[in-house]
Amino acid sequence: MSRQEKLLLFVLACINFTHIIDFMIMMPMGPQLMRFFSLSPQQFSFIVSAYSLSAGISGFLAAFFVDRFDRKKVIFWAYLGFVLGTIACGLAPTFGWLIVARTTAGVFGGVLGAQVLAIVADVVPYERRGQAMSLIMSAFSVASVVGVPAGLYLATEISWHAPFLVLGGLGLVVIGLIVRFVPKLDQHLQRAEVRFNPLEVVTAVARNPNQLRALWLTTTIMLGHFSIIPMLSPYMVANVGLSENNLYLIYLTGGLVTIFSAPLVGKLADQRGKYPVFAIFALLSVLPIYLITTMEPASVAYIMFVAAIFFIFSNGRMIPTQAMVSSVVEPKHRGGFMSINSSVQLLAQAAATYGAGLIVSKTPGGQLIHYSWVGYVAMAVILSSILIGRMVRPIEETRPETVEAGEAEPDAAQPVSVAYRPAK
Repeated sequence: MSRQEKLLLFVLACINFTHIIDFMIMMPMGPQLMRFFSLSPQQFSFIVSAYSLSAGISGFLAAFFVDRFDRKKVIFWAYLGFVLGTIACGLAPTFGWLIVARTTAGVFGGVLGAQVLAIVADVVPYERRGQAMSLIMSAFSVASVVGVPAGLYLATEISWHAPFLVLGGLGLVVIGLIVRFVPKLDQHLQRAEVRFNPLEVVTAVARNPNQLRALWLTTTIMLGHFSIIPMLSPYMVANVGLSENNLYLIYLTGGLVTIFSAPLVGKLADQRGKYPVFAIFALLSVLPIYLITTMEPASVAYIMFVAAIFFIFSNGRMIPTQAMVSSVVEPKHRGGFMSINSSVQLLAQAAATYGAGLIVSKTPGGQLIHYSWVGYVAMAVILSSILIGRMVRPIEETRPETVEAGEAEPDAAQPVSVAYRPAK
């Protein structure tokens, strides 16, 4: 891996780091926000889903134009808007304005995730993409270890406004890194022989069963994962007996273990195959989902153990998934497809979050009920994703359907690689 490639992946990881903290910090702050604003589970789930819903819509609309521009320009302007939206969250004086600010941050954040993955898929060959995705996904681990505990500390010691303002300041630093270290990324424009009309990105997906299966895989993963995540912290406090001051331990533990597990999963996926590794971790992830959503009052040690295996298996499931999904489309259409994929992902998050809020309710004593129902649905959806993932074929492994007369047919053992590197 060249120095330029490492620098680029580092900056992309920084973008992911701030982006993930901004999304994650709302969930562990659930007990505090529900108490501060006197919110029901449904109202709190709406706060979380507002970001995902707006991001999903903007991500879908971005699919119509992102492939017409240098990816550096797209990610710069999207990140700038995201940072301004995050700062607005910190300045929001009321619950209503917080919803508006979260929606604004989501509009720009919906473009970011797709472009990060598109850039990784553009510059890193498929045979090394699992390790590259593990580096990008390590931003989640660092966010869990550093970002969430720090955000909770600021919220507890100062106010719930503080984490957003500090994160916005950090985002300004990352903007400088984007300007300085991200090169011009326009080779997808140079490789395109013709200019396509805006609707082609959608019609191309609709005509491609493999890409539709990739989107369906994304949907099932998000539905299974985010149906349980938003209510995790409130449930641990209200039902399991974990104090609000110890909530950060869940994310600290999860982040620490995935710092070590993510690179191993990425390397394993490159060596043993993306789908087999995905299937194993998807199957294993069902166990901690069951343990979490049916947990009775327990010791902190047991809670941390369950949290550790939950984060390891969920993260291990996601790394090969990202590599698989990013590889079902040619580079010239990858930005648009990844925007659609990101949109599907975020809309599924919003649906899962809000749907879980409708299922879970609060007793007069403050406990949450029916969380186990959410867990059973999540487990069923994750198991179905194993069957869907089996049918997703990266384009590098897809042989041409027709071969011109007199033209040698490609060797089936050799992948048809379309990966490339940005111009220096």
